[in-house]
Amino acid sequence: MTAPDEDLLRTLAPQVLGVLARRSGDFGAAEDAVQEALLAAAQHWPVDGVPDNPRGWLIQAAARRLTDRFRSDEARARRELAVFAEPAGGQVPDQDDTLTLLFLCCHPALTTASAIALTLRAVGGLTTAEIAGAFLVPEATMAQRISRAKGKIKASGEPFRLPAAAERAARLKSVLHVLYLMFNEGYTSSTGDSLHRTELSGEAIRLARLLHAVLPEDGEVTGLLALMLLSDARRPARTRPDGELVPLEDQDRSRWDRALIREGVPLATAALSAGPAGEYALQAAIAAAHDIALRAEDTDWRSILALYERLEQLGDNPMVTLNRVVAVAVVHGPAAGLDLLATLDERLAGHHRLDAVRAHLLERAGAPEAAIRAYEAAAARTTSLPERHYLTVRAARLRPPRS
Repeated sequence: MTAPDEDLLRTLAPQVLGVLARRSGDFGAAEDAVQEALLAAAQHWPVDGVPDNPRGWLIQAAARRLTDRFRSDEARARRELAVFAEPAGGQVPDQDDTLTLLFLCCHPALTTASAIALTLRAVGGLTTAEIAGAFLVPEATMAQRISRAKGKIKASGEPFRLPAAAERAARLKSVLHVLYLMFNEGYTSSTGDSLHRTELSGEAIRLARLLHAVLPEDGEVTGLLALMLLSDARRPARTRPDGELVPLEDQDRSRWDRALIREGVPLATAALSAGPAGEYALQAAIAAAHDIALRAEDTDWRSILALYERLEQLGDNPMVTLNRVVAVAVVHGPAAGLDLLATLDERLAGHHRLDAVRAHLLERAGAPEAAIRAYEAAAARTTSLPERHYLTVRAARLRPPRS
């Protein structure tokens, strides 16, 4: 199947699921039927060609499978009336249920891991095998996770509709958090031998675009999309041809994706001006400050430090403080950064990024032996093979040559 056809299926998947879930009132059964219809399309369309009305084709195919599934049910008559197949050439309502699906997949009864998996399948249109491959777990394990998630949603009895206004803001925060984590896992994989998992980061960007199209005035939605675009713009330069990680200050900025930067910077500006800046708007502004600098030495680190200070005021997040440590070290020197870093020793004890930042600052402060120990500690604690290799190489370069 061609890439454009795959993109079409993933775009249509939430629309088709929305129609079926709204008609049947059974999200789990509708989601299974849509997955079967997507697989059927992947088999037939390359041979028969994409139909004139692909959305209608998928709705018909999924509705038939859903009807078959309900035929043995006691409520057969009522459900079959609800799940009617679209007449050939007929019109399907243009209502887009993507936002409703995102809210449902991020139900508070679900764990974050389950919400991400269900979002990728129900809204992203990915198969269980694709999701399992992205998270490096067996397909059977991922199938169980998705099945349990759908079971919890069914048990909650929540109807297929947008939450009431009072609940919507809190649920939107969960939706954004799920998309943020999905992107981060794709942008810097926490495990495995590859730094990137573009199927995850790319899907997170696509879903963020869909969310922004529905909520264009929301500053945090805009900020999250901007953050993803501005971060992903640097991806081509983050590794060398052999896969070795390249730190930000050493990246070849001519390899950065300028089209993504041109798209992301205005979005970051709009997010800051949309009202009181939230965490994603501030992170997007930080990413923009990095991306607009044509050379590493042109980076406005004082502005970045100020943005981190504002971000830190929004919540007690030690990872934000860790990032501020780096900015403090650039602006005020490595000694100042090490002093601030010491305040995180208990809160981030055992985290490889704490050791990695300490190693970097010790190296800058002219303490190579201490830096080597910190680099080695960080390498031992990370589960990412590219990061482990990078940290090990940094430590090796600081050792004096053998005589």
